Amino acid sequence: MEIDEDDDEFGPVMPTGPGPAKKRKTLAFAKLYLDMLPNAEKYEKSYMHRDVVTHVVATKTEFIITGSADGHIKFWKKQPVGVEFVKHFRSHLGAITGLAASHDGLRLASVSLEKTLKLYDIVSFDMTSRYDLDFIPVSVEWIYQKSKSRWCLAVGGKEDGSIRIFDSNNISRTEKGLAIPLAVLDSLHKSPVKHIKFNKDFETVVSADERGMVEYWHADTYKFPEEFVDWKFKSETDLYDFPKSKAVPTSLEFSADGSLFATMGSDMHIRIYKFATGKLYRKLDETVETYKAAQRDEKSPFKIEAIDFGRRMAIETQLAANETAAPSNVVFDQTGNFIMFSCMLGIKLVNITLNKLETIIGKDESGERYLKIALFQGKTTGSAALGNLVANADYDPCIFASAFKKHRFYIFSRRKPDDAVGEDGLPINRDVFNEKPTKEEIAATVPLAKRNDNRAHSAIIHTTMGDITVKIYRDECPKTAENFTVHSKNNYYNGVLFHRVIKDFMIQTGDPLGDGTGGSSIWGHDFEDEFHPKLKHDVPFTLSMANAGPNTNGSQFFITTIPLPHLDNKHTVFGRVTKGFEVVRAIERVRTDKRNDRPYEDVKALEGRQIVRRPTHVCRRQICDTSVEFSSLTRY
Repeated sequence: MEIDEDDDEFGPVMPTGPGPAKKRKTLAFAKLYLDMLPNAEKYEKSYMHRDVVTHVVATKTEFIITGSADGHIKFWKKQPVGVEFVKHFRSHLGAITGLAASHDGLRLASVSLEKTLKLYDIVSFDMTSRYDLDFIPVSVEWIYQKSKSRWCLAVGGKEDGSIRIFDSNNISRTEKGLAIPLAVLDSLHKSPVKHIKFNKDFETVVSADERGMVEYWHADTYKFPEEFVDWKFKSETDLYDFPKSKAVPTSLEFSADGSLFATMGSDMHIRIYKFATGKLYRKLDETVETYKAAQRDEKSPFKIEAIDFGRRMAIETQLAANETAAPSNVVFDQTGNFIMFSCMLGIKLVNITLNKLETIIGKDESGERYLKIALFQGKTTGSAALGNLVANADYDPCIFASAFKKHRFYIFSRRKPDDAVGEDGLPINRDVFNEKPTKEEIAATVPLAKRNDNRAHSAIIHTTMGDITVKIYRDECPKTAENFTVHSKNNYYNGVLFHRVIKDFMIQTGDPLGDGTGGSSIWGHDFEDEFHPKLKHDVPFTLSMANAGPNTNGSQFFITTIPLPHLDNKHTVFGRVTKGFEVVRAIERVRTDKRNDRPYEDVKALEGRQIVRRPTHVCRRQICDTSVEFSSLTRY
């Protein structure tokens, strides 16, 4: 008998069980670390610049520095709670291309398209030096040369891949007054260097150019730092991942201990590298396609309301087409176990040790697309001289964020926004007007008694299916009430259709074009939302404004048929139905085209009555010819 030596064994085979359970990876003190990070779903405060905010920096010395597209820089001092404005510099005539603070939090540098470099003392919030350059700078970073005990500046230019090194304490000038660099590194990169970051723990600088090439070099010698890394050839690393993916880094940040660095890529992938090996540690997919797939998945934790998702997608489309918008960045917490970065849903907080999403900060703020962020994790006791001393102050972790096309920066903490109301019954505005307001903003703050009172107390809408009586919250929502009243007086709504009807949702009208694409306010432009803490979509038969995003109210409005709390703080509630509930239900039940929710048969409003000042004073006027055809809750 011939025995096949390839057979492993003969006879009955022992059952192969599942084996020992795989040990689940954990992070010790994870809860303690998370308690030292912001987690609010809404921003606590926002402060203004005169132009779009493009740069945000937080320092160890408890200062926040913000820069805007008009070249202005503002210093803010962290307080036991929130921040306090310190100083405003009209630093540059052109857009700021780089804003960097030294690791010790004492120095600040800014560069601009106008070919200038400016230095600041952060603690004394003073501009110390100004230098003209013979090139257009696009990046700047503080590097410390240990052998010479001096702080230097590394500046990248727009024209080529050279990096100029300047001694911050002794910059010589040419006869024409142009700054002379200590050294010019012209062999590292072949294209403009967009990002330069100093790793203080390993005395190494990492730079990245617009072709996606990433390079290491020693801060003192400008040579490859062999003593600090575990590789000699770049082919041994994953640093070629950007060129392979036809992408470029749009940000670059180190962890506190220098062992990791993270990049946001133009392909919307986040890459986290181990500094010593150059190997990828994590790679996160943040592309729009990922969010679209999640939206189609009913079980996905990222699935949001269809209207909200459409609004956010519209902003993403605008952002992708805008070449001047500040790119998003990635920041580490103090432990290096967590990263934070902005995305279309808010600001994600990710545990990179466990590869786990912890929370999405600011997820309820659908109107803002956050971009640049800076993290502050310390605490400050304030000052006895300023009268805000808090000797036993708690840690107050905060994220400071800029947003797409916004003249503000936003503060997220572990606190909820202040829900208090003022003497007039209106909520205290968390958006601080620290700059001169626009004409529209001034008009909105004029006392009600001084306005030409064109605001109805209530209205009766006569339709072909019956009458609907609505109460109007004229004091809580003055501009919305005035818009509705004046439009009705002017017969603006005559012949307007209920252009979209959705059962167990709402009925919508107010578009004179009848297809959901038209309508404007009485002022000829969109006007701001008027949210009130006591007015919610918490009951059926709520009268609310349709919009295409924050502060885009025109003429369209809708009546809900069920509670819709997810619309709170997204659509202005300005009234309630008081009579004619059965009419609203009847309109809700009409047959509609499922493709666009348009009723097959028109339902028209024939005439309306409004009570303008006193309940006894009735003004008879036509409201609208409403047929039933609603375009979503959003005005497209």
